[in-house]
Amino acid sequence: MSSQQNNFAIYPSLKGRSVFITGGGSGIGESLVRHFCAQGSHVAFVDIAEEPSRQLVAAIADEGTEPPLFIPCDLRDIEALRTALEAAAARNGPIQVLCNNAGSDDRHQTEDVTVAYWDDRMAVNLRHQFFAAQAARPYMKALGGGSIINFGSITWMVGDPDCPAYVTSKAAVYGMTRALARELGPERIRVNCMVPGWVMTERQMRLWLTPAGERQIEERQCLPDRLQPSDIARMALFLAADDSAMCTSQQFIVDGGWV
Repeated sequence: MSSQQNNFAIYPSLKGRSVFITGGGSGIGESLVRHFCAQGSHVAFVDIAEEPSRQLVAAIADEGTEPPLFIPCDLRDIEALRTALEAAAARNGPIQVLCNNAGSDDRHQTEDVTVAYWDDRMAVNLRHQFFAAQAARPYMKALGGGSIINFGSITWMVGDPDCPAYVTSKAAVYGMTRALARELGPERIRVNCMVPGWVMTERQMRLWLTPAGERQIEERQCLPDRLQPSDIARMALFLAADDSAMCTSQQFIVDGGWV
């Protein structure tokens, strides 16, 4: 990470800043954890997958960087999420940056969706973002401001046909972002929506990057390069830093020009 970081921006305002990341054990979340740690932030993250999360903490420590605090948590359990935020604040100081990254884009068809499955998709992809923001707000208000970064998706913009509950939840994230930005703005808490395109995480490549998927990327993206988790993390750094002090209530799309 250190050699890569030399090619990109260092944000002095992120040094020592208390950052809380959901779903930080793999994929985009792992990149967020690595990038904020490289900036000198005090990072805490939650994830349901314990083994890869602990491996990430060890790897960052081996690089000589301050390791993040990992707290095992199933984000469907809101009380556990609140407890994790309290633990992060106790160790790293009041939360100044919240990255609501966690989610799951499992494929499904409309005829197969039950009420229980629908409710679970909302819990996995939407509900925890609101309650994490609710829990982080008092810390940010006391500090005189903060940055909440909710993670959406381009899927609702393009109308992906193979995951309607996921698409619905991600569309709702933007509506929630707009409402929270208006309510929390007087407290100088900025709320933005980070919108990734098709990012080449290990999971995406293993499950869905078929030859047909490769052709779709080539046809839809303006840029020929494949999106990497680091492309998303670097935008999140900007939204967390003081450099974006007057950016709120917006969507920031990083998709190679798909939309």
